[in-house]
Amino acid sequence: MTDYDVAVIGSGPGGYPAAIRAAQLGLSTVCIEREFLGGICLNLGCIPSKALLRNAEVLSTVRNASEYGIEVSGVTANYAVGVARSRKVVERLTKGVASLFRRDGVAYVEGNATITGPREVSVDGERIGCQNIIIATGARPALPPPLAADGEVVVTYREVIVDEQVPGRVVIVGGGATGIEFAYLYNVYGAQVTLVEFLPRILPKEDEEISQALSRALGSQGIRLLTGASVTAVAVQDGTARVTIAASDETLELEADRVLVAAGITPNTDGLGVENAGGTLERGFIRVDDRLRVNGENVYAVGDVNGRLPLAHVAHAEGVYAAEHIGGLNPPALDYPGMPRATYCNPQVASIGLTESEAREQGYPIKVGKFPFLANGKALAVGHREGFAKIVADSSTGELLGAHLIGHEVTELLGELSMARLLDGTDVEIGRLVNVHPSMSEAVKEAALAAV
Repeated sequence: MTDYDVAVIGSGPGGYPAAIRAAQLGLSTVCIEREFLGGICLNLGCIPSKALLRNAEVLSTVRNASEYGIEVSGVTANYAVGVARSRKVVERLTKGVASLFRRDGVAYVEGNATITGPREVSVDGERIGCQNIIIATGARPALPPPLAADGEVVVTYREVIVDEQVPGRVVIVGGGATGIEFAYLYNVYGAQVTLVEFLPRILPKEDEEISQALSRALGSQGIRLLTGASVTAVAVQDGTARVTIAASDETLELEADRVLVAAGITPNTDGLGVENAGGTLERGFIRVDDRLRVNGENVYAVGDVNGRLPLAHVAHAEGVYAAEHIGGLNPPALDYPGMPRATYCNPQVASIGLTESEAREQGYPIKVGKFPFLANGKALAVGHREGFAKIVADSSTGELLGAHLIGHEVTELLGELSMARLLDGTDVEIGRLVNVHPSMSEAVKEAALAAV
């Protein structure tokens, strides 16, 4: 039995940063992975999907090149080549993680891990002793009835991210970030897209004005949005799905070449042995304390598997936090309400903090400032004038409660807002910030000034 200071189970965006940080702190560390080095995010999620979305953005730009005085004819789009490009990006990054493991001395073991005690893990029968355990096993797509995936017609992101074919007709179930991004991607490549969301609006966790603006944008692109609707039946025959949808006061039947299920996640805790370390599960997710500990002592759970906020960058932050807590650094508590959020369709959606309605519900006296990209010089110059920036601030103190953006590449504007929140910045201070001119970031400054 090999002994380590830290055993990390899972090498995704929570696991591999945890392992690297633990090793940097001088702790002997092993990282155990059953499927892909880098986890789902790097191999089948965040990274390849953004590469595919970039392909779609380039195609859209080429098709609209005449707006810039450039005439283009005979444009063809080879989706398979675009998929191959995305896999090259994945390969480069997985090699990077392996290189970091070698550099920092992280032992890497492939296999299925089972926790057999608070200081012992079994990997396919081989015992590994460890003083601390960090669980970072992530999650998989949820498949609520009647959406049983067959891997060919009824699928999840795991299948479509590597599929080299664009379906002619696709029904996407789920109006969160994953569903929205694939709706945009497939629509650009010519698919007939219908998106079904059970709640009254898409991106239901975002600010209501943002959701409404995105609905208008996607609708104008030709994507059919059915909100307040649910899939009640799916019948597959000869490679075609007949999808029954209950929408408001009517029932629809659609034929689709593919049904993409993007309706939530299920934590990967089956057979993990969390109970052997003194841990408990809630709806399958691992319960943790405010230090991310499973048993109050030496076992931690980070990322999607703890159910707190299933975002890759949150998993990364939690993984580093757990490693530093084990290393005795006493890191500051993570600010979950201040974690940024992003959806990478076009226009993009980016946000941080409370929505306007959440701020009101929590009793804050608020003031709101907005500024449209239609009045932003850089946005007009580059031909992307759609969207706006919105600031929600405490009317008595000016504290930044939330910021919400929709527009071209607005995910890149979250950095200064995150920093402002970290440093307890106010709307006045954001408004006083001197942004380079012309830039899209000026819209954030102007929204803050509008709040003031």
